[in-house]
Amino acid sequence: MGIGATAGIAAVGGIALSANASDATSSSASDSLAFDPDAWTKLTKTITDTEGTEHTVVYHFWKAITYVAEPVDATYQSLIVSAPVEIDGKAVDASDAPILLANSVGGYLPASVATATEIGGGGSATGGAAPGGAPSASSSASAQAAAPGANGTTNAAGGATSSNQLLALAAGYVVVEPGARGRTLKNSGGEYYGTAPAAIVDLKAAVRYLRANKGRVPGDVERIVSAGTSAGGALSALLGASGDSPLYDPYLKALGAADASDAIFATGAWCPITDLEHADGAYEWNWGANDLSTGKPVDQTVSKALRAQFAEYQAGLKLRGLGGFGRLNARNLDAYLVEQYLEPSATTYLAALSDSARAAYLKANTFITWSAGRASFTWTDFLTHVGARKKDAPAFDAFDLSAGENNEFGTGRTLARHFTAYGAEHDSTGLTTRRVASGIPAALDLMNPMHHLSGKANPSRSKHWWIRLGTKDSDTALTVSANLAARLDNLGDDVNHLYYWDEGHGANTDPADFITWIARVTGHKSRHP
Repeated sequence: MGIGATAGIAAVGGIALSANASDATSSSASDSLAFDPDAWTKLTKTITDTEGTEHTVVYHFWKAITYVAEPVDATYQSLIVSAPVEIDGKAVDASDAPILLANSVGGYLPASVATATEIGGGGSATGGAAPGGAPSASSSASAQAAAPGANGTTNAAGGATSSNQLLALAAGYVVVEPGARGRTLKNSGGEYYGTAPAAIVDLKAAVRYLRANKGRVPGDVERIVSAGTSAGGALSALLGASGDSPLYDPYLKALGAADASDAIFATGAWCPITDLEHADGAYEWNWGANDLSTGKPVDQTVSKALRAQFAEYQAGLKLRGLGGFGRLNARNLDAYLVEQYLEPSATTYLAALSDSARAAYLKANTFITWSAGRASFTWTDFLTHVGARKKDAPAFDAFDLSAGENNEFGTGRTLARHFTAYGAEHDSTGLTTRRVASGIPAALDLMNPMHHLSGKANPSRSKHWWIRLGTKDSDTALTVSANLAARLDNLGDDVNHLYYWDEGHGANTDPADFITWIARVTGHKSRHP
């Protein structure tokens, strides 16, 4: 499934101009986790902003740096840093600028920056040499091909928010792009070493590395803002929700992560694929009435059972909707989504069209009533407008263990496992024990932002949240981000959440607004307009 197109940004350039030849060493050079502030290469990139204006940005670029002392696979456990020094001929001091921590994870697959030579160099990887030429515990091609969802059919690949990195650099921010292990990685002994909770542990280790190098790494380590799309959006949200949680300490200690905080200041999450233990029920509540693209309906017995589970879960959350909507439940959630998100999204989209374009759109979409500059419609008509759903039932814990998420909860030499009781009970692969493995509940807690936001919510979480989702994104349920936003709002956090009308999975149609939002919430005054 392809990622929705990112609007309004183009870039050329990226040619190395010079390498810093300084022999100066950090006072902590003997420390394997000390950042070398002089190990940069000077690059130039031409970045076109969302208004079509070109900016020439000169920046210092640090090639892949391993961010843990005892890496399992440095090919993935490394990061790159880009810091602007000149924008359109004017010097820039980014020493106190916000740091955009942008991951390129998609589908819970591995992401690497090991061979990156410029900003935006992160992406999915399948193994290879670690930085410095050291041998890597590489993932074999057969492991990549055989893993459920490894061909990208479960979640879109990362990178839909790549415009964020470029716009952030042009705004004078520091951009850090971390790699992370992913679910398909398998060593020569046949053991999977990138399944849950590897990816979030790696991102936390990257944050700890940055914070431990305060004063050496460019940018303000107290103002780290994460960003990610799809599974990367889920990890971004999880990073924001779980800051300094002791649940991850044993994993971080095993990697030799820096002794520092892993809390971040703000979170940007696009179409987060998260809350996996309840995702099947949410998906059926949302898209259960929609047929597959083949025109075939899903098994309604399965869909109905999962919807019933979701209703119970939703009631147990005891969430209050934004805008004074009141307590949310499975009976009023459709009205809430329409009122709080969908109609405003359609209204914004239609209001931006010319009169003739708006008239043409409304003529082609008669389910929308346009009156006094406002769009209105029913939930049922909205579902019909979206059309075919992307995934069969169950969408995430497949009975035949074919979903990427089944692989995400694999362990040792076990390729994939069920992570819900319903999936295990209806297993179709011939498992002798149709029960969820004993370690699964703890793994789910490590991978779910809602776990850290429920009960006594994590006090070290991000307090500022930017959440986005396309209205036609049936890779996930619209309820997932809505529930996340409601929980955060109920906790008193600053939440900026909206849906992009008629956009699919991975869309990012307002990247400039995100960059402006970062400046506002961090209190940073850009040194360049």
